[in-house]
Amino acid sequence: MVSPFLPESEKVAAVRAELPATGAGIYLNTGTAGPLLLVADAAMRETAERELRVGRADPAGWEEVEQRRAEARATVGAIVGAPVGSVALTHCTTDGMNVATWAIDWRPGDRAVTSRFEHPGGLGPLLTVRDRLGVDLELADLGDGGDDVRTLAALDRAIIPGTRLVALSHVAWTNGAVLPIAEIARLAHERGARIAVDGAQSAGAIPVDVTALGVDFYAVPGQKWLLGPEGTGALYLDPASLEAAAQTFAGWGTYSTCLPDGTADRWPDARRFETAGFHAPSVAGFARSAGWLAMHVGLAWVQERGARLARLAADLLAAVPGVTLLTPRDRMATLVTFRVAGWPAEALREELGRRVFAITRTIAALDALRISVGFFNTDEELRRFVVAVGELAATTPDRLPPRPPLAILAADEG
Repeated sequence: MVSPFLPESEKVAAVRAELPATGAGIYLNTGTAGPLLLVADAAMRETAERELRVGRADPAGWEEVEQRRAEARATVGAIVGAPVGSVALTHCTTDGMNVATWAIDWRPGDRAVTSRFEHPGGLGPLLTVRDRLGVDLELADLGDGGDDVRTLAALDRAIIPGTRLVALSHVAWTNGAVLPIAEIARLAHERGARIAVDGAQSAGAIPVDVTALGVDFYAVPGQKWLLGPEGTGALYLDPASLEAAAQTFAGWGTYSTCLPDGTADRWPDARRFETAGFHAPSVAGFARSAGWLAMHVGLAWVQERGARLARLAADLLAAVPGVTLLTPRDRMATLVTFRVAGWPAEALREELGRRVFAITRTIAALDALRISVGFFNTDEELRRFVVAVGELAATTPDRLPPRPPLAILAADEG
């Protein structure tokens, strides 16, 4: 049983026991999808079993689902420092970034600003308003995001009169650089623009206080650092943006009452941006996973341990001859991106998977490998991973003897 007050070694063991996938390999890809929790899986199975045995049309079941949705909103609010009424559930971060982008009442010639390393989930909506509505889109060159002075200077030049929205990631998905969001938000507001933040690599991984950051919109995924199932997420809207935001999608979930004569009462809070179609088992799993992190493990411990382990991984990798660290060391969160001389990223990923069952991902635009270091990882795992990187850095793919592929086994099969 995980408790916030367990000794470190016992707590790590208890956490890993709740995350079976950590026994199948060195899990270093939470930035794509985190390992699933036993308690979240149990909540999803329980909800799915009720739907199977009783059906999905029982009003009592609807009430249970709404309670789980309320639980998910409240827990996400606690994690990012937001009042419950300012949080809407979404199906992913991309949904949230779309809501934020289309919340602006765009006119031809208006301007939006983003960076050159944005994820398609944030960039895609901006490209769409550019192409459909004639909005000017500026992709600011922030370098690698690791120099706050350069970042703010570039945005100072980009956010000119007519800018309506600045959309940026809190943590760059490419190299893990943490952007100075609070300072960017102040700059945007001084110029009359709103700011939408992609929190895909920050929410749950590093401390986030949306009120202190001063952002207008903050999109959160469920399946990454909050360890929930796919198809879950949330969006924070600050009070002024909630009041002013244009409604683009609407449906059953948008209104507290919606009558055949056209009489309708729209939810006064962020729930008006929820439509319908939420998968009840997934919502239950999301609520349970976020609650487990916040209440049973403790966010401070999660974030402090994750940051320490990520710094350890970065330091160990930087010391390996032939390795180039791309993550700005003094502006990092829990992502570590690097290259190994002579190794294409995909070949490196495959070989590390064979050697130490490392679960990683590549960043194609950088031809680099990215690892996501979680609080559930161990020092020993990271050292073993870096030893394998060092072995590969000492050779090249063409000099390596062929090795048969090894399948990653489930924890109970090893």
